[in-house]
Amino acid sequence: MEKTDRALRAAKIEQNIGLVHACVHKFCGRGIEYEDLFQAGCMGLVKACDAFDEERGTRFSTYAVPVILGEIRRLFRDGGAVKVSRTIKELSVRTARERERLVRSGGREPTVSELAAALGESEEAVNEAICAGSPVLSLTQDDDEGGGQIDVPVDSPEECTTERLSVSQALEKLDERDRKLIALRYFKGKTQSETAALLSMTQVQVSRREKKILGTLRLELSG
Repeated sequence: MEKTDRALRAAKIEQNIGLVHACVHKFCGRGIEYEDLFQAGCMGLVKACDAFDEERGTRFSTYAVPVILGEIRRLFRDGGAVKVSRTIKELSVRTARERERLVRSGGREPTVSELAAALGESEEAVNEAICAGSPVLSLTQDDDEGGGQIDVPVDSPEECTTERLSVSQALEKLDERDRKLIALRYFKGKTQSETAALLSMTQVQVSRREKKILGTLRLELSG
């Protein structure tokens, strides 16, 4: 029985290692090597596996993500201040200026790929620059600063990450053709006609298939 439990535990950890990679990606470029972040995240995943209670009716990813993020943040606390390289700082400033220019000219928020193309940088580097340029929010104040705990009206990063991971997991359950259709329509901004041409379908077929896929995804995410 003990061997079976260990095997199930190992399998659960292996099946959900993608959660660690997804969480670690949020902290890339902030002064700690990926391997160290990944190790801390794995510790969080193991803790989540050991403490998770399936009878609560909660998705494992919903429970595990805050635990993983907690272990990664602990690494930053134990290691002191977050260090950002001069290169990333400079790119962060350039990215912010380019974003403002594109917003003014296009009237909308540019995507990371659009920023990367305009700056002549990789999407990964621009992502790191955006993360490095994000302000650090303090959710508490010392008594000398006015005292007491303050509430900041921002979305929980754990909730945002969990939602993205849930969507990613739901998409993985689709067959390859359906995943490509959704990727073209919602991640690459293609019209139904453009998508139809790329997939050798008609626009009507794309429209019908898209509705069916979205219905499937809604059921999966609400379950």
